[in-house]
Amino acid sequence: MKREDEIARVTLAGSVVNLLLVGLKAVAGIAGHSAAMVSDAVHSLSDFITDIVVLVFVRVSAKPQDESHDYGHGKYETVATLFIGLALAAAAIGIVVSGAGKLASWLQGEELPAPGKLALWAALISIVVKELLYQYTRIKGRKLNSSALEANAWHHRSDALSSIGAAIGIGGAIILGNRWTVLDPLASIVVGAMLVKVAWNLLGPSFGELTDRSLPARTEEEMLELIRSVEGVSDPHNLRTRQVGSRVAAEVHIRLDGGLTLKEAHERASEVERRFRERFGPDSYIIVHMEPKK
Repeated sequence: MKREDEIARVTLAGSVVNLLLVGLKAVAGIAGHSAAMVSDAVHSLSDFITDIVVLVFVRVSAKPQDESHDYGHGKYETVATLFIGLALAAAAIGIVVSGAGKLASWLQGEELPAPGKLALWAALISIVVKELLYQYTRIKGRKLNSSALEANAWHHRSDALSSIGAAIGIGGAIILGNRWTVLDPLASIVVGAMLVKVAWNLLGPSFGELTDRSLPARTEEEMLELIRSVEGVSDPHNLRTRQVGSRVAAEVHIRLDGGLTLKEAHERASEVERRFRERFGPDSYIIVHMEPKK
């Protein structure tokens, strides 16, 4: 099965689950008078929307190099990851604002409706289902080296975390009585704050890749060591690196014996390219510039 097909299959499974959870949480939140559960339903809706985004963008990112994209379309997957982070941030801020509004009303003496047991059961079901979905999607994301799939896995985990917060708030309000109904909006605020952090962790790497940030120093040093291991190659320098979707791209200058024939020099450079692709993937990009030793 092609990489993009497997990513689509995993994402489609998640989207079906998310759509079912949106309905369950919305009904439970409205019928159970729970602000935390309604907020959780909004979060699951954002999960469903990002599933659709991943399905579309990953298909585009799998397109090969063409006249308009010399390095392929890999960064469309990064755009999908960025969108997921932005959607999650927007959902998180909305949850915090909604919870803060209900908290302000409670502080002014307004009595908040007590959540029902239906909302609690919906939260508990969501925790189990979304944690299982997180584990499945994360494993597949790492196996397929898909940043969008791994980001989507964290979106599933964040939904499980939000359901935990909702369950604590709803359960506390039910057990402790009407005086503690404020625990429900408090839980939604805590959940929203947690989601803001998750969104930030997704957005940082995506912005870095889209602005051609260099690969980590440890990865660059590994590249230099690999190049030095090629017989007759010395002093690799002017190394430039970046990430293109799931692919690694690099440019480097190397020094060779000035007495080598053009064919021999080409063979040394080709060996550098071969080892690089063997280590960083057959679809990785590397440009080798040859210079004579001084």
